[in-house]
Amino acid sequence: MRAFVFPGQGAQTVGMGKDLAAAYPAAQAVFDEVDAALEEKLSDLIWAGDIAELTLTRNAQPALMATSLAVMAALKAEGVDVTAASYVAGHSLGEYSALAAAGTFSVTDAARLLRARGAAMQDAVPVGVGAMAALLGLGFDDVIAVAQEATQPGALCEVANDNDPSQVVVSGHKAAVERAIEIAKEKGAKRGMLLPVSAPFHCSLMAPAAEVMAEKLDAVTMADPVVPLVANVIAEQVTGAGPIKALLIEQITGSVRWRESVAYMAGQGVTEIYEIGAGKALSGMVKRIDRAVTATPVSTQADIVAMAAALNEN
Repeated sequence: MRAFVFPGQGAQTVGMGKDLAAAYPAAQAVFDEVDAALEEKLSDLIWAGDIAELTLTRNAQPALMATSLAVMAALKAEGVDVTAASYVAGHSLGEYSALAAAGTFSVTDAARLLRARGAAMQDAVPVGVGAMAALLGLGFDDVIAVAQEATQPGALCEVANDNDPSQVVVSGHKAAVERAIEIAKEKGAKRGMLLPVSAPFHCSLMAPAAEVMAEKLDAVTMADPVVPLVANVIAEQVTGAGPIKALLIEQITGSVRWRESVAYMAGQGVTEIYEIGAGKALSGMVKRIDRAVTATPVSTQADIVAMAAALNEN
């Protein structure tokens, strides 16, 4: 069994997907559809823009989705579609990419939702008030205790991402997150580092963004995915559009349970995971979660041809 997984924010690079668009008309069509949906040439920014502008949350989220869906379009041109997977999953915004790949959202709706999501998450907390930090070398339960100890009246710290056995991310007010780094080091963490993000994602400070996304999701048509989604906030499969909508809203303030999600898929018999889109961060996490599961990043034409050859042989 295999799963297709889709990356989240931080994977963006200038130039991603450009070669695919040149090689595959279907990949170019994805970028064209995203440009039309947003009424701007996001593709110009993706392929030849400034990395700082591309990294802005409102741009990075639809850009990463566009790149992942362009990879899926190229794979389909090579004879592989999403039904070759038993599950799809995505890290944070990657959940929208996974759902668009599985037919829950159109590319147009996914682009507009992610633009709204990025803007709402940015607007929820003034720049400089919040922060996120990666804590390396402590277990999940230990980091929960760190976050609780770091929280004080008016300054919260919560677990945002349980990425793999060696990396857990906390989020919240900057002062509390900075306290968490120091507490974690005292408890034996190998390293604690602030992340270069513009807002404290996946914590209760994002509640205003969750309200915005509830309205936006109510306004789009959602279909049941053709492949089950392993959802971030429950780390289990879900197959209905209604439950998925509720989980996407909860995801804004909830933790990304990536370690458990990969473990769940492995427990269901998944032995191959393909990371669809920019970067290879998720593949590294998969290898640290379960060495018995192979993890393959797929972003270039060579990657796509190799993956199609392997899957079409089977």
